[in-house]
Amino acid sequence: MPKNSLKYVPFRRRREGKTDYRKRKGLVLSGKPRLVVRGTLNNITAQIIVAKPKGDEVIVSSHSRELARKYGWKAPRGNLPAAYLTGLVCGLKAKASDIGEAILDIGLHSPSKGARVFAALKGILDAGVDVPCNEEKLPDEKKVEGEHIAKYAENLATNPEEYQSKFSRYLEQKISPDSLPKHFAEVKADIIAAFKNGGKKT
Repeated sequence: MPKNSLKYVPFRRRREGKTDYRKRKGLVLSGKPRLVVRGTLNNITAQIIVAKPKGDEVIVSSHSRELARKYGWKAPRGNLPAAYLTGLVCGLKAKASDIGEAILDIGLHSPSKGARVFAALKGILDAGVDVPCNEEKLPDEKKVEGEHIAKYAENLATNPEEYQSKFSRYLEQKISPDSLPKHFAEVKADIIAAFKNGGKKT
């Protein structure tokens, strides 16, 4: 039986399932910029953030909407290939801003092997930013390129109704899911070329 009526009430963001303050404290005390990766059903965001006394300061940021707006990405923006490319853009922006290292902050997400957060991390690593991680968590190259999506589409090709239902967003953008790996390679090459030209497509 409690000795008094005092009750500990967690901070609002902890109650809402948005922030683990104990983990955040450890990340901030590391003294390194935080690589914050967050995802919704349709989009991925990757940011490099530095903690300041008055609050967090976003140094560089990338959003999967940039893939369509700047680099011609036609596939959905919430899948594994899009997560990798969003991370790649963030990493290249970080390098252009002389940020060479960061520490991963996945918030309250479970660190599931091959998840989108680790696909974004792989993109950032490939851009040349040093982020300590367990490499076993990273998705393999074929999944990053969308090979698993292309194979699934190929298997559904004999069922037109289900194919149309599963890949309607691809078809709306006039891209065949079977050609996703090729499209991924083209967009990745465009991103890398853009940053060699100062971050702008020519």
